[in-house]
Amino acid sequence: MGNKGSGGAGKKTARKKGSGKAAGKGAGKGAGAKGPSRRAVLLGGTVAVAGAAVFARDELARFWWRLPGMEKKRVEGELDHKGAEWTAASRANLRRADRPDDYAVDRVVIHVVQGSYRSAVKVFKDPAHGAAAHYVVRKDGHVAQMIRELDVAFHAGNRDMNERSIGIEHEGFVDRPQDFTRAMYEGSARLTADICARYGIPVDREHIIGHVEVPGTDHTDPGPHWDWDRYMALVRKERAKLPSGG
Repeated sequence: MGNKGSGGAGKKTARKKGSGKAAGKGAGKGAGAKGPSRRAVLLGGTVAVAGAAVFARDELARFWWRLPGMEKKRVEGELDHKGAEWTAASRANLRRADRPDDYAVDRVVIHVVQGSYRSAVKVFKDPAHGAAAHYVVRKDGHVAQMIRELDVAFHAGNRDMNERSIGIEHEGFVDRPQDFTRAMYEGSARLTADICARYGIPVDREHIIGHVEVPGTDHTDPGPHWDWDRYMALVRKERAKLPSGG
């Protein structure tokens, strides 16, 4: 921190000396120098307006579905992953959205609960908890879906990652490798492969990440005992069975 700060100060001093030298050298020209031309001002204004228009268009494209009658029809308890059990998280732990039409989905984030399956489901239903994942996987491989993939779940501790990802919690503790059972790995791999197939997400470690790898996070899950090589091999195997886009 100190080195970075002193380096910045040095650059600032150098710029001051340079600007004084340039001013002295061009002092004669400076007296008769003209300001920016009307054409330059108009062109600059046009660029600024165009940039604002593009930004407004992008924002409109993202949020048009919020207009009355434009939101996709939803069925309470509808599942995105076949075989999962629906049990709804609190609405306070998510943000309604219309993914992937408003936010592209290109990441899967792997979590470990630091507790039981039951405790994860309980806190995700608690509006005061402030966080929840789309899915929870039990030790026996059973999958609960708690938030629609359309919606943004508050699971990653990073707004950008929340908007672009689907979060999968796993029962267990990061320091207990025995919690990561064969059934859990297989059930989770089927789920992740299904997500990757539907959104066209590459099956690699750039796009399937641990919570610990989310920028700015202070979490360590899934921890050192999560067998990434085993898990990724299972996801590839399951992905090969599925067609793209569904």
